[in-house]
Amino acid sequence: MRAQSVVSAAGTSALMLAASAAAEQAVFHPTSLTAPFVEQFNEAIADSRWTISRATKQTPVGDETFSYVGQWEIEEPEVYPGISGDKGLVLKTKAAHHAISTLFPEPIDPKGKPLVVQYEVKLQKGLECGGAYIKLLTEGEGGEGFRAGEDYTDKTPFTIMFGPDKCGSTNKVHFIFRHRNPITGEWEEKHLKNPPAPKITKTTALYTLIVNPDQSFEILINDESVKTGSLLEDFTPAVNPPKEIDDPEDFKPESWVDEAEIDDLEATKPADWDEDAPLMITDTDAAKPDDWLEDEPEYIPDPEAEKPEEWDDEEDGDWVAPLVPNPKCEEAAGCGPWIQPKIKNPNYKGKWTIPKIPNPAYKGVWAPAKIANPAYFEDSHPSDFTKIAGIGIELWTMTEDILFDNIFIGHDASQAKKFADETFHVKKPIEKEAEGSLEDEDLDHPNTLVDKIRLKIYEFIHLATIDFATAVKQMPEVAAGLAAATFTAIGMLLALFGLIGSAPTKVKQTTAVKKTPATTKAVAPVAPAGEDEKKALEDAGVPVPNPEVTNPEVRKRTTRSTKD
Repeated sequence: MRAQSVVSAAGTSALMLAASAAAEQAVFHPTSLTAPFVEQFNEAIADSRWTISRATKQTPVGDETFSYVGQWEIEEPEVYPGISGDKGLVLKTKAAHHAISTLFPEPIDPKGKPLVVQYEVKLQKGLECGGAYIKLLTEGEGGEGFRAGEDYTDKTPFTIMFGPDKCGSTNKVHFIFRHRNPITGEWEEKHLKNPPAPKITKTTALYTLIVNPDQSFEILINDESVKTGSLLEDFTPAVNPPKEIDDPEDFKPESWVDEAEIDDLEATKPADWDEDAPLMITDTDAAKPDDWLEDEPEYIPDPEAEKPEEWDDEEDGDWVAPLVPNPKCEEAAGCGPWIQPKIKNPNYKGKWTIPKIPNPAYKGVWAPAKIANPAYFEDSHPSDFTKIAGIGIELWTMTEDILFDNIFIGHDASQAKKFADETFHVKKPIEKEAEGSLEDEDLDHPNTLVDKIRLKIYEFIHLATIDFATAVKQMPEVAAGLAAATFTAIGMLLALFGLIGSAPTKVKQTTAVKKTPATTKAVAPVAPAGEDEKKALEDAGVPVPNPEVTNPEVRKRTTRSTKD
């Protein structure tokens, strides 16, 4: 091991010990604050109020399998520990679906009151592709609640979804709420427009959502405001539909004229209009500069170039030195044959076309008539969410060891702030001291070709878990590649088990002929990717190397004689 590595390792160990010592000075104590729901994860999962989902799904062959195989644990953080004895709910399995939920002691009714949602997330190994958001589960209309428990899935109705999500081009803090149309009774998700970006660090991040009865909301990250707005103005689709809509039975009349201009049929081409006149003509007034070296070539063979030792005239042809700029031309006006330059033709007019005039029959742009929207309603208080039965965490992620802690659901923002002062603001300085003194590996930016392709596949899977059709539409090249790989694998399996027949091998008798050893030749360079392959890679965001730059053998033949 190099001395530098030894010093670095020793320094890292010392800093980790210092961080652990600092953490031991801050000891965990359960909070005395009260709210409708406070969770600090003081018990093992088996003894806690949290239930891991055991929901199943059907396999292609009709068997049942678990939908969520990801493991959960309640444990202390392993990276940058902050408060000694402080545990959290940790998502433990890489590249897996996870689901866990709990119910409140009593359903929470946000009607007419502020709603405060706050929790901590610690991305101990960064976040390459996945989410770290939570869902507030909807209470059933009959009051019995959605007893999700072991049956909790992504289909379990939620009232609010809030928290960070990152994969590929997705990098945002979700704020989604479900709203019921009072006329049709249908539920619709309302998504925050222009959501803020999350904090992707290995230290704890605090996410806070405050929704007020005046329909305003605020999102805070680490106790700093990052987004404010209105439930009525900043979500898509909008809460309230338009009062008027286009009349679906109104059609444009056949006699409607929507051409603003027409050809002037009375116009004629001027007699002096020369359509054949060229755009550029020779400048007959130009004269050759006095210092123009007409007998000197612009490029000459490089006098310092030497034929490579490995060059074989019989194999490679006559060697020709590469060309370099003629040094005599550097101070002269130019070299080689001089010709008069081109200038723009003052008489050029181009092809004559009939001019346009205003259309006297023009009626304007046609639009259907407006009628009252039969589905119109006005909900001026969308903050009166449905009653909330509990919390669900249902995620797919490529990065494990995501830790959730100190969940607060209530109505008092000042209480949430006090809770953060007891927890987040105690551990954060300890974590930052450790992180800021250590070299932290950047996990967010793929460097190699394999990393970039892998991230594209992760992003497709992440989108597909939300909406498969949208994933295929946005990333068709990944969908096609995965489909081709799947069919190839199936074909290989069928061939392996003899399900795909093959023609019997024909044995041809030949007379053995002893070959003389062949002269050693340079290996030919691999042919570069075709234009179609290059375009597909570039569309997928994958850089295509230039073979002339990366393979010197490709450039070796550039000075080959044309006599060969």
